[in-house]
Formats: sequence, structure tokens, C-alpha cells
Amino acid sequence: MASESVEWARAFGLVDSSHRVHRLQRADAAGLAGRACPDGSVEGLRLLTDLISWLFVMDDACDEDGLGADPGRLGPAISTLLDVLDRCGDPDVVPPAVGPLGDALHDLCRRTRLHGHPTLLLRFVTQIREYLLALLWEAANRERRRVPEVAEYIQLRRHIGGVHPCLTLTDLASEEPPGPGRRADPALVTLDLLAVDLVCWCNDVFSYGKESLADPDAHNLVTVIAQASGADEAGALRAAADRFNEGLATYLTAEDALLADGDDAVRAALTARRNWVRATYDWSLVAARYA
Repeated sequence: MASESVEWARAFGLVDSSHRVHRLQRADAAGLAGRACPDGSVEGLRLLTDLISWLFVMDDACDEDGLGADPGRLGPAISTLLDVLDRCGDPDVVPPAVGPLGDALHDLCRRTRLHGHPTLLLRFVTQIREYLLALLWEAANRERRRVPEVAEYIQLRRHIGGVHPCLTLTDLASEEPPGPGRRADPALVTLDLLAVDLVCWCNDVFSYGKESLADPDAHNLVTVIAQASGADEAGALRAAADRFNEGLATYLTAEDALLADGDDAVRAALTARRNWVRATYDWSLVAARYA
């Protein structure tokens, strides 16, 4: 699965140098996907792995290759990707030539569409759109060297993390994804947000060391806590870890309430979200992405 996803990225031109190929291999998208979706179909797991690879490449383009430092450069790139999303993976509509990121994104939408779950397709497209638009917020902050407030950061981090579309494709890979009515249950929506927060905060704690080596990135929970509280680095790290632990306790309480009266589809969805939280932690311990 790992080599197939890297080859998928190479075929679309997402990685066009040995350095970028190596960087993607070190990220281990397949390892993360396998931990998060251990019981998914091969086709579903491959689609999830390719999405994670695409998100890694997009994030690296913004965070390490300079695209995300200039809203004037990022804006046109986001515009072309939104144009791809508007087609919802329709195989009969040929998207314009938008480059490797757009071509690969169209392929992800097309393959999601082939699963025959229109509501999940629309949810996936909407979540990728939110991710892309949140990248513009991030770029504007970088340009102004602005550190966001904690509440603002937590809200936008949910979208920049790209976790929402990953959860959607994880649901798609399951035998019985929750229906649209159940997905709109406020209790499940709340639990979704908690799971996404936990994944993102875990990521922030593990990535902080790498991100703080040179010019610290403002888009990290540790950084925004330090800015808001005046805490030193060690204190901000402890505060971020405490926030994660408190969020996990809240998540487990919400999960118990849903398990008490949930049907099989809801139980599968809850398992997927629990898997994502644990997978992120386990993957972060061994992946070389934050080395």
C-alpha cells in the first residue's frame, strides 16, 4: 500500500524530485491510514492513503516550500483547486489543466464518487473546500507574522488539519457508514469535533519541536498558548498536553453516551473516530515526519 500510494503521487507529478519522494515516504501515509482504518476494504484504504498523501504534499508545499507564506501566490492555486471541487469528481467533465495538485484532487473526488454514496461525496468535497479556504487564513497570518488567539486557532485548526475529509473516507471504507440522518445528530457532530481536536492537538505537540527549530510557526497550539498566557516553552507544552487530556476525558464521556443507545452504524463510526485518535498518537511516535 505504501509503495502504491507513492507511485500514485509520482504518476500525478505531486512529487517530482528525489527529495520530495523521500519526504513523502518518510511521512508514512500508509502507516497512518492502516492504523486509523484497520478493517477497511483494500479499495477504501487505498483511497484514504492517497488522500493523506495528497494532504501531506499540499501541507509541505505551504509550510516548507513557501507557497503558504504568500496569500498572493496561494490564492490563485486555491482557486484552481476549488474549480476542481465544483465538478465533484464527475468522470464525464474534464477539468481544466490545473497542475498536479488539481489533477490528483480530481482523481480523489472521482474515486470517492464511484462508491455511490452521494451524501458522503458532498461532505468530502465540502470538507476539502473548508481545508483549502483555511489555508488562506493561515497564509495571511504568516504574511503579517500574526499569532492567532487560542479560540480562533482551535476553530480554524479543525479545518487546516484535514482530519474531517479523512474521517469521511474512513466512513466510506466501512461496511455500514452512518446515514445522513444519523450524521446530523448533534451528539455525533459534537463527538466528531472532539475527535478532530484531539487529532490536531496531538499533532501539534509532536510537531512543535521540528516547527520551533528555526522561525517558529504561529500555527501550533503550543505557540498560541504561550502567546496568550505568557508561559515559557515548557509551560506551554504542559498546557497543551493538559488540554489534550481534558479533551480526551470529555470525548470518552460523549462516546459512552452515544454507545448506550447507538445502532451498529453509529458504533462503527465511533470505532473509526477512536481509531483515528489512537492512530495519530501511535503513528506520531514512530513516523519520521516530525524528526
